[in-house]
Amino acid sequence: MAPETSALVIGGGIGGLTAAIALRGKGLAVKVIERDPNWSVYGVGIIQQGNVVRAMAALGLIEDYLHAGWGFDQVEIAIPTGQIVAKIPTPRLVEGLPANVGIGRRALQKVLGDRTRAAGAEVRLGITAETLEDDGNGVTVRFNDGSTGRYDLVIGADGLYSQTRATLFPDTPAPDFTGQAVWRYNFPRLPDLKGLRVFEGPTGVGLVPLSDALMYMYVTTPEPGNPRYPREGIAAVMRDKLAGVPAPAIQRLRDQIVEDDEVVYKPLEWLFVEGPWHKGRVVLLGDAIHATTPHLGQGAGMAIEDSIVLAEELVRADKPGAAFDAFRARRFERCRYIVESSRAICLGQLGLAPLVENASATRAMFTKVSEPI
Repeated sequence: MAPETSALVIGGGIGGLTAAIALRGKGLAVKVIERDPNWSVYGVGIIQQGNVVRAMAALGLIEDYLHAGWGFDQVEIAIPTGQIVAKIPTPRLVEGLPANVGIGRRALQKVLGDRTRAAGAEVRLGITAETLEDDGNGVTVRFNDGSTGRYDLVIGADGLYSQTRATLFPDTPAPDFTGQAVWRYNFPRLPDLKGLRVFEGPTGVGLVPLSDALMYMYVTTPEPGNPRYPREGIAAVMRDKLAGVPAPAIQRLRDQIVEDDEVVYKPLEWLFVEGPWHKGRVVLLGDAIHATTPHLGQGAGMAIEDSIVLAEELVRADKPGAAFDAFRARRFERCRYIVESSRAICLGQLGLAPLVENASATRAMFTKVSEPI
């Protein structure tokens, strides 16, 4: 498509911002809208593997990205007692760059938001798309502030509960709760923690370095009935969830979980759309079309890769529909692998399917995501 093509990106999260950066890199005019007027993200971290490091290099973000995070080259697997039983070297996909990065979500949001604006994309906060009218030649969008705009194409990067998806495909099943949730909390980094450390067991625990001074803990627990915990007292609930984990290091950290406002609790849901990923001139990416549980740490990675592939296909094709078909063809099996493999780990931890060995699943995932996108 021509460089003067205009694109509206709905959603100012990781997928939406990397899409804006990738499209601006191809010369498209881009506007990003985000419903949250404060553009806020929760203050814990995220694990990103070599395929994301490679993608950040391709987007021209690598220096700022690495400066904001912590690079590492192996994953340690520990049994519930805390004994490390495997150290899995992880492949460096770009020479001279780390194989993985732990990064705070707020730090990542700042890197992506700053670069989006610096690249020349317009960003509007507190704005939603109320209607999308696709006449075959373009999409007229009415926004919640009463204004309208017309665009050559629209990208729905508005997450698991995507309103764009609901508009395009109202019969798509809702995201499915797995029966498990994740708890997260920040701590001072343990001196010996150089990379991701995963503790196997019925209560899954991981420690992830984010900087010289900071790390975060994630904890996956069974949550039958999808309960909602009140904010007051939630730190005590998280401590209780860790009571049965025998690793001494985890018990020492458990005692430090005292601030209710620092606990991030999220029920784990998944979604994979088997049918079309676009309708007319509107396309979906990231969690809006293939949301995964975090067991392989690849949810954001798949969205970032989506952004790069979509931008590549848009400049190759004459029409948006052809680009969107090519985008889905390149992404479908890779994204399905991540969603299904992550869910298999989750179900195994819940006793609803065979238990998946973390070390084997992690090795297989690294092999898969090392492949070109």
